[in-house]
This record gives sequence, structure tokens and C-alpha cells, in this order.
Amino acid sequence: MPTDIEIARAATLQPIAAIAAKAGIPVEALSPYGKFIAKIDPHALPDSGDKPDGKLILVTAISPTPAGEGKTTTTVGLGDGLSRIGKRAMIALREPSLGPSFGMKGGAAGGGYAQVVPMEQINLHFTGDFHAITSAHNLLAAMIDNHIYWGNGLDLDTRHVALRRVMDMNDRALRQVVSSLGGPGNGFPREDGFDITVASEVMAIFCLAQGAADLEARLGRIVVGRTRDKRLVSAADIKATGAMSVLLKDALMPNLVQTLEGTPAFVHGGPFANIAHGCNSVIATQTALKLADYVVTEAGFGADLGAEKFFDIKCRKAGLKPAAAVVVATVRALKMHGGVARDALGREDLKALEAGLSNLARHIVNIRKFGVPPIVAINHFAGDTAAEHALIHHFCRNHLGVETVICRHWAEGGAGAEELARKVAALADDDEADFTPLYPTSMPLRQKLETIAREIYGAGGVSVDPKLEARFAELEAAGFGELPVCVAKTQYSFAADPTLRGAPSGHIVPLRELRLSAGAGFVVAICGDIMTMPGLPREPAAERIHIDAQGYIEGLF
Repeated sequence: MPTDIEIARAATLQPIAAIAAKAGIPVEALSPYGKFIAKIDPHALPDSGDKPDGKLILVTAISPTPAGEGKTTTTVGLGDGLSRIGKRAMIALREPSLGPSFGMKGGAAGGGYAQVVPMEQINLHFTGDFHAITSAHNLLAAMIDNHIYWGNGLDLDTRHVALRRVMDMNDRALRQVVSSLGGPGNGFPREDGFDITVASEVMAIFCLAQGAADLEARLGRIVVGRTRDKRLVSAADIKATGAMSVLLKDALMPNLVQTLEGTPAFVHGGPFANIAHGCNSVIATQTALKLADYVVTEAGFGADLGAEKFFDIKCRKAGLKPAAAVVVATVRALKMHGGVARDALGREDLKALEAGLSNLARHIVNIRKFGVPPIVAINHFAGDTAAEHALIHHFCRNHLGVETVICRHWAEGGAGAEELARKVAALADDDEADFTPLYPTSMPLRQKLETIAREIYGAGGVSVDPKLEARFAELEAAGFGELPVCVAKTQYSFAADPTLRGAPSGHIVPLRELRLSAGAGFVVAICGDIMTMPGLPREPAAERIHIDAQGYIEGLF
């Protein structure tokens, strides 16, 4: 079997204008970035007339393990499968971050014969959206410090500047820094720090904004700090929002690419689901729904993170009504949740597999709490056995009342996902979905966090120290009590402890910090040891990435 990059390089790509025409996008709406990538101006699209919006299908997964689940690969395979059975389908994905690409995870454009292409460009600088977001965020940071330097007319308390700088790379040395050293000409020294760009509130705003006017209004609501008498200071007060919007103007247009089989795909925005809301842009999703009959999108990491935030934040804010959810699992990952070591995953172990199915079961139960019908996609690996597949089928049918489909899209492309495509289309067309968020906006913030912890994570509760209790009260008093809660925690477990696999119950979720994202429209609850600026692993992928004698990039995939 050739490698992912060998498959991508061997593919014959269609000109992006042909992909756009297939999606119903006229050439005047295209701003090409070379032969195979284009920005799309949603305002230049023809009126869809009486066409109803397409069916929105979420692809999510069990809690991730080093054994792999293949959520993005399944999203691409399902999109291609829908196209193969004659459905008008589009895919809506997030853009990869350079942090994971050069760190541990590698590229995020799918794999095998289920990829979005051109793979190298997508996984690297692509159309520059992340650089625009980084620049807009750091412009605001620079204007805050400049305002303080030139007299601090707003009386901003320099001990309580809330905005950290960002960069799109993993760098643990920048988590906590002291800025403005070197004398009065460099400003006033203070403690500061960096987050990764995907954790930026500007990224969240970019992905939740429904147009340029909404983007600028949301940017203006970013709370950058407070005065000495505790009045909140916003980006609008700093007079930064116009310039920030200018930097984001072109980036806000969705990026159109294609799969290996020519299915149109929007790849736009990229917040992480373990530290942000983990979904692609609302503009890309809404545009795809206007164009296609079925739109397949994904939300990051397991359903306890990405799917919960997709439902409670993105769908709630944008008025989206998902029709079905695909929960991706692999035999290998399920065995790992059942206690098998990584080096022993190639051996059949039905006892461990049965134990690991508890993780899948909880995710299925959780999806149904939102009124969305689920189906299970088993991403096939060559080492899987018939007995292992039979055990999963039996458990899901008899204990969960949910269908399972063995998928071979990695090796066979859309042909390997045709059965999944037929069943997902039928599930979506049945109109069984009755989407409802997990909690009402009127619920107090602390109770929202408790509800997520108990209902989604199976926790016994949340531990909150007195200072954070006061922070809840402060946010409520300031008028932010109606906002949803975005939990930042480890992706590897339902608990805040990444070593607890399977479906732990009764654990306590430790709340470490509360951050207000007033522009994005949610409150971030940072739990456990999760970091908003990741570090590189012991042997980062960057050590293996290079350009060969022929000018090809090697080691990225």
C-alpha cells in the first residue's frame, strides 16, 4: 500500500473551477489560489431559490487513543461515498494547525484513498487564514500595550490584562513570560504569555461569525482587561476592531478544495476541541448547506468534546439542525480503552474489546441526549478479525440499538464507504432528529459546567475553589450568565485524568481557570492540566520533515 503522500501525489486533480461548477458555484464567486484552491465569496453565489438547506451530518468519534480512529478520513470517505451513490454532497472540515503538523499528530487532511487535496498546501500555509488570525490577534495585543504606553487614558489595570499573545506553533517556553523588559522605552513590564492560535478568541469569533458585520461586532466585544475600578475594557474601547477586520477580510471567505475523487470540500477555520469549540466556520457550513443536499462535517476529538461543543455552541449560535451523527471507532482503539498495551493491539482480544466498548456506549448515549440519531462507523484495519467485528455488531445492536457499518474507505476510497453513505442518507432522510441543546441558556454558568460534567463525562461533580466561585458570580453579575460553557480538558478521557480510559464514572472534574470569551459568546472552563499552548513531544515530527533532491516535502505525513 503506498503512503498517504504517494497517493496524493499520484492523483489527477481537477481544476478548481470544475470543482466549483460541480458544487453550483459560478466562476465569478472564485478567487483562485493557484490551480486547485480557491476562496469563495458567498455574496456572489446565486440565489438558491426554493431549494431547502441540505442535511447536516456530524462525524465524531470515541475518545482518541494512540491507536487511531480516523475521524477526518471517515468524513472524507463518507462524502465520497455519498457522491458515488448519486447524492449531491459536500464536505466541511477545519484547517490543520502547524502546531500538530510539526509536533505529534501530523497532517489533518485524511488518509489513504480518503483525502482532501492538495494535501501539502492544506497542511502547511494553505491560503494564509491562520496567519491572518494570528496577525489580527497580535495587533490587538500591540494596541493594548501601546495604549498603556501613551498615557493609559482608559485607566486599564496592567495587572489584569486578559489578552495573551498567540502563535500557530507548539512552544512551551512561551506559556508564561515577562514582557516589556529593557527600560521605559519598551513599555511597562508585566507577566504575559502565549496561546496557540487555534485557542485564540479571534479564531473562535472567525469560526462563529455569520458575516463581515457580525465579525467586526464580535471582535469589538472581546474583553481585553479591566480598569482599576473593575470596569471591563473591550477591543472596541482600544479602537482596534476596524483594523482587525481588515486583516481578516479575505480570510473570512471559505476555502474550496476537492477530495481525491472530486467531491467539493470547504476547509475553513480550525479551533481545537480540547481547548476551544473545535468546529469549522459557520460561514463554510451554511454555504455548503445552501449548495448541497448532504453536508458532512466533523468536530474535533471525541464526542464528549467536539460533538458537545458542536451542538451546544455552534448549532445553538447558528441555528443549525443536525440530521444525524456518525461515531467513528476502530477495533484497535476500543481494545486500548479495554486495557491493551499499544504493542499488543494486533492480537485478537475479545475480552478487552468488550471492556473498551463502554467508551463507545457512553458516546452513543450522549449523542442521543441532543436528540440526534447516531450510527457507528468501524474504520477497518487490516488486523481486525471477523470475531471482533461480530462482537461490536452484537453489542451495538442488542445493547445500544444502533447500527454499525464496517468501512474500508482508507484502502478503497468512496467505494469502501458506500454502505455507510446509504445508511447515513436514509437516517438523515427519516427526519428523526429533534435537536435540542443539553442545557438552556438561562441556566447559571456553574450549573452548566456541572451538567456537562455529569451528563457527558459521567463525573460525580466539579471541584471549584472559592476564588473561582467568586469568578462565576462576577461573570453572572456582569451579564454573561446566558453564555454557554466551553470546557477545555484532556481529549484522552472522559475524566480530566488522561490515563483513565474506557468510561470512568464518579470522578471529579477540577476547574483551574475561567476565561471570558465575550466576542465568541462563551465562557471557557479550563480543567485539569490542559494547556492552551501545547509543547512539542520528545521526538517532534519536525525532526523528520525535509525537502528531498526532487523538491518534494518528506516526513510531513
